[in-house]
Amino acid sequence: MTTMQPLAQDQRASSRPIALVNARLIDPFSGLDQMGGVLIVDGSIADLGPHITEGSVGDVDIGDCAGCVLAPGLIDMLVSAGEPGHEHRETLATASRAAAAGGVTTIICGPNTDPVIDDVALVDFILRRARDTALVNVHPMAAMTKGLLGEEMSEIGLLHDAGAIAFANGKSSVANARVMRNVLAYAKDFGALIVHHLEDASLSKDAVMNEGEVATRLGLRGVTTAAETIVLERDIRLVELTGGRYHASQISCRESLDVIREAKVQGLPVTCGVSINHLTLNENDIGPYRTFFKMNPPLRTEDDRRAMIEGVASGDIDVIVSAHDPRGAEGKRRPFAEAADGVVGLETLLAAALRLYHNGEVELHQLLQAMTANPARLLGLASGQLTKGAPADLMVIDLTVPWSVEPEQLRSKSKNTPFDGARFEGRTLLTLVAGRLVYNYADQPTP
Repeated sequence: MTTMQPLAQDQRASSRPIALVNARLIDPFSGLDQMGGVLIVDGSIADLGPHITEGSVGDVDIGDCAGCVLAPGLIDMLVSAGEPGHEHRETLATASRAAAAGGVTTIICGPNTDPVIDDVALVDFILRRARDTALVNVHPMAAMTKGLLGEEMSEIGLLHDAGAIAFANGKSSVANARVMRNVLAYAKDFGALIVHHLEDASLSKDAVMNEGEVATRLGLRGVTTAAETIVLERDIRLVELTGGRYHASQISCRESLDVIREAKVQGLPVTCGVSINHLTLNENDIGPYRTFFKMNPPLRTEDDRRAMIEGVASGDIDVIVSAHDPRGAEGKRRPFAEAADGVVGLETLLAAALRLYHNGEVELHQLLQAMTANPARLLGLASGQLTKGAPADLMVIDLTVPWSVEPEQLRSKSKNTPFDGARFEGRTLLTLVAGRLVYNYADQPTP
């Protein structure tokens, strides 16, 4: 492992300028890739480049990156934080600690809490709670329909003004096309982004994994990929009618990627995301009914997984997410058909993504762009880039350090990771949010 000079404890709490030097600067936003340093003043990037060295910056606190990558911190667009209502699974505080350890400096929380985030007071609660307890930036998505029931549009304008960064319907699709059309049309007036889960409930009812040979062999009910593409194709037609900004939360199959590509060729305001699980795992990983691999959308075929990688490499898939969804033992330690969907992923998002880089499947620049600059652009955030004046939301990563996942070492309250025992190459060494050090690998206890 590359050694790195850590920032001292008193430097972390200090408001003095910080210089991170001797780093490989990578900025997917501008295409920058060169050795140099970054000067941080008052929580923002004051300067950067090869001229920022230990001997050139005067009286500042120094962090020597020892040649490691310094890049914008990750922005995770799909996180279920648990709070309010499911604090036994996760809280904003524990989710933020997991995020910091994974190089994630901004998390976007879904509205599927208890109560649902469909009221201005709940948007305000999340923002205040995050300010009080979270180590990283937290932005809530509000519900596009009241109670996530898909029947009545929520107060999008008021929620947007209160600080909702986007609008979603949790892990359920809006089946009523009229309601979905109204949501897209109304959101357009505010420039709001609609983030939609793709699942036709009538086709996926009682299904627990991908339809196909593996499901048949395991004796489990499967769901066809058409359940995803039918909703996506309908939504694209509604975007044509309304002009509303639309983001497919997660696609998971080749057919959906083809639909997205065609929509982009037409110039429609359509983007999409994919979970790191669908980039690195497939239905065969379920093996002997391993419930930690049960998720929604389900893991697909190897051909679909490769299609998702192709989509990231080509830029047709805009965003990579963790799909972080903590579940306790009571929801996962059950027969596969009865187990809850969901996996944790904040802490393993970057390391799992680096598999694609090390395998030569996706360029590092393209990989990081899908987790930094692209989500920042879609959400209107100033972060996600290494440029003067941008927030100093940064990560330092060693691309080569090997490590393996031990669930009990994860910072999430829940330990339902599909990467239990997985071996990774590359991990976060430092994470800074607004110039404040929130994670230092050198401080972590040796297992």
